Amino acid sequence: MTRFTVLLDLDGTLTDPRDGIVRSLAHAFGALGVPAPTEARLTRCIGPPLEDTFQELLPDPTPTRVAAAIAHYRERFETVGWRENRVYPDVPGFLAALRERGMRALVATSKPHVFATRIARHFDFAGSLDAIYGAELDGTRARKAELLAHVLAQESLAPERTVMLGDRRHDVEGARANGMACVGVTYGYGDRAELEQAGATWICDDLAAALAVLDSAR
Repeated sequence: MTRFTVLLDLDGTLTDPRDGIVRSLAHAFGALGVPAPTEARLTRCIGPPLEDTFQELLPDPTPTRVAAAIAHYRERFETVGWRENRVYPDVPGFLAALRERGMRALVATSKPHVFATRIARHFDFAGSLDAIYGAELDGTRARKAELLAHVLAQESLAPERTVMLGDRRHDVEGARANGMACVGVTYGYGDRAELEQAGATWICDDLAAALAVLDSAR
């Protein structure tokens, strides 16, 4: 039988990236000479692709302006922002439990894979993963549905033996677009209402509950 595979979102699922992302977003607005939204508003932007965030928040979101904002964001993120991060306490045990059960664990994030790999190595959980997939710096595969289709193809995964685990509607919608079930977790940056509306197969408040769901699904 094909091994059961869990695709894991990064931001808000394995790590809490709030400080690095919010400060880098604020840096981008400052560099453009535009007043930054409130910290609470910026926090709600953790998860979606950067292009979507700046298109929503900039007063004049022309393609050139959005590209400039992303470049300014990365000026700070690639030097210091990626380090302003922490692994959720239950993650190491959860990843170990997946391995003990013979499940494959792959990261599938809208964050550029170069940053996702750097973060996983720096915070010492890369060795617990079978692979890390993410977007390209030019925005290719930043959309979750496109990314997950790429992962399924590259890894020759059967959708019915693969589950997405993430904290935002984009994770749920991407999974559904590819015929996969999805575990939505509420401890990240999407609440239960968002996950329910998106159509999550299961919704869990912590990784212990998520592990129980995965045990029953495989």
